Amino acid sequence: MQIANNTAVSIHYTLTDDEGKQIDSTNGGEPLVYLHGHGNIITGLEKALHNRNAGDQFTVRIEAVEAYGEYSDDMIQVVSKEMFDGIDHLEVGMQFHAAVNSGTGIVTITKIDGEEITIDGNHPMAGQALNFTIDVVAVRLATKDELSHGHIHGAGCHH
Repeated sequence: MQIANNTAVSIHYTLTDDEGKQIDSTNGGEPLVYLHGHGNIITGLEKALHNRNAGDQFTVRIEAVEAYGEYSDDMIQVVSKEMFDGIDHLEVGMQFHAAVNSGTGIVTITKIDGEEITIDGNHPMAGQALNFTIDVVAVRLATKDELSHGHIHGAGCHH
């Protein structure tokens, strides 16, 4: 069966940066299972998988714009330490869920200067091209339940 919208797709992948450093991989574990055509994985990877078949193996480079977006200086801001009321210890690198321009996102503390905390709302991989080595494990029609919920149920699903 060919990968198309509303199919449940299982893949093994290895993700590397342009220097060849491994960022993530499913090899040795469960494959990633996702609902194709529903925006559950990055746009560029979904496009690269479209019309592929179980058993296909390939590599693809996804530019930042179709991965986690370009890096934006507008996503950096300085806030008062009071914004973190109730958190006793703050340090650079800590991440928090917060309201951002596009809904809810993750912000990372990048600098602490007394009462001023610099936060970065860019995705940690924003501005980076991503290189995937893909092995399409299986393709099947999604169930009505999966389609109504917009994601896959069962083993290998990532919420």
